[in-house]
Amino acid sequence: MKIICAGLNYRNHALEMGREIPTEPVIFLKADSSLLKKNKPFFIPDFSERIEYEAELVLKICKVGRYITPAFAHRYYNEITLGVDFTARDLQSDFSRKGLPWELSKAFDGAAPIGMFIPKEEAGDVTSIDFTLIRNEEVVQQGNSSDLIFDFDALISRVSQFFTLKTGDLIFTGTPAGVGRVFRGDRLRGLIGEKIVFDFAVK
Repeated sequence: MKIICAGLNYRNHALEMGREIPTEPVIFLKADSSLLKKNKPFFIPDFSERIEYEAELVLKICKVGRYITPAFAHRYYNEITLGVDFTARDLQSDFSRKGLPWELSKAFDGAAPIGMFIPKEEAGDVTSIDFTLIRNEEVVQQGNSSDLIFDFDALISRVSQFFTLKTGDLIFTGTPAGVGRVFRGDRLRGLIGEKIVFDFAVK
């Protein structure tokens, strides 16, 4: 099982990070040990002084595919949830300044919590899915899939040119603006539309 992630896939997030708008999808991977399910708590690691949340719609691949064209990409996922791409921002910034890979800042244990999957038909029009992240009682991120730079089909097609997609693989599709720091004692809730798909503690 692969955890495939798209970076800088919302214009407002790229701008808040001071990055250029990408002209092709920015892809990176997380380790399978990054996955955190069933509302288990997220433990802030000792190696970072600044862990930040990034809420993202997550696709679950439902069949094997390679060299998939955008026109047929919709056939390769059937469930959607919301997840969090936790990032050790201090490490990532240091790696970026040095021109080094930054997987250690993104792919550490527990860095990919995901919520309950729902059939994509229940999510409505996949080109316009609303999602929300609430930290404690404050809405900190709101997004809609219509604002993606590279939509679901484009991401699936691009990734499949390099990796064979297999049943159960996950694709994190990118985060909108509003990323921020988490602290021990926080509670994070994620919603697709009005449906809560995760609710977990930060420790």
